[in-house]
Amino acid sequence: MHNRQQKPNFGGMSQTNTFPYQFIAVEGNIGAGKTTFTQQLAAEYGCRLILEQFADNPFLPLFYDNAERYAFSVELFFMTERHKQLQDQLAQIHLFQQSVIADYVFVKTLLFAKNNLKEEEYRLFQRLFYILNASFPKPDLLVYLHRPVEQLLKNIRKRGREYEQDIPQEYLEQIQKAYLDYFRAESGVPILIVELEDADFANEAQVYEALKSLLFENYQPGLHYRQLAVNTSLQPERP
Repeated sequence: MHNRQQKPNFGGMSQTNTFPYQFIAVEGNIGAGKTTFTQQLAAEYGCRLILEQFADNPFLPLFYDNAERYAFSVELFFMTERHKQLQDQLAQIHLFQQSVIADYVFVKTLLFAKNNLKEEEYRLFQRLFYILNASFPKPDLLVYLHRPVEQLLKNIRKRGREYEQDIPQEYLEQIQKAYLDYFRAESGVPILIVELEDADFANEAQVYEALKSLLFENYQPGLHYRQLAVNTSLQPERP
């Protein structure tokens, strides 16, 4: 159920310091730039910012070194930490006048777990997930930043986190597929997939403005697609 105490205002809307959603989530594969974009938006519009604390997971470096051994530990830690953070931040979202921007949605917990866990481990994990997920509000808009896997690998190398440097291309492709499969089946939330290619919204103001402008369109529940070309021109939506 959506919490729409602050209604999106699209008609004739100019780019002001009023954000059009009460709760928006920005997702993407590893290295897509979701955290950078949410930080830019929150700084410009004065929104409350929820950032995933992935660096606090002590099993993450171990997982990248030995995925089979540490998969359940890393996913269970992520699920409990994400749940605690979102429960603290979103439990009373309707009481806050300030818009909220998050760089993840809780369902990513299930998508990564399905990719990383053995079948019997996933069945147990799935049961726990649905219990914990029941109380969270859905975002008014879910934005997915899509980049080719080759570009993700370049971004990962560039940011230089040591434990990420050996992530195989196949793993990123599997995660990408898990997200897209979920989006095709989810009809209760407006989902905007933006194809970024190698566009650099972190350092190029025109690219950031072009990407940001997509948020001010009116999206109905279901899947929507936009392409942000490198020259920042917006391509029409796929039929």
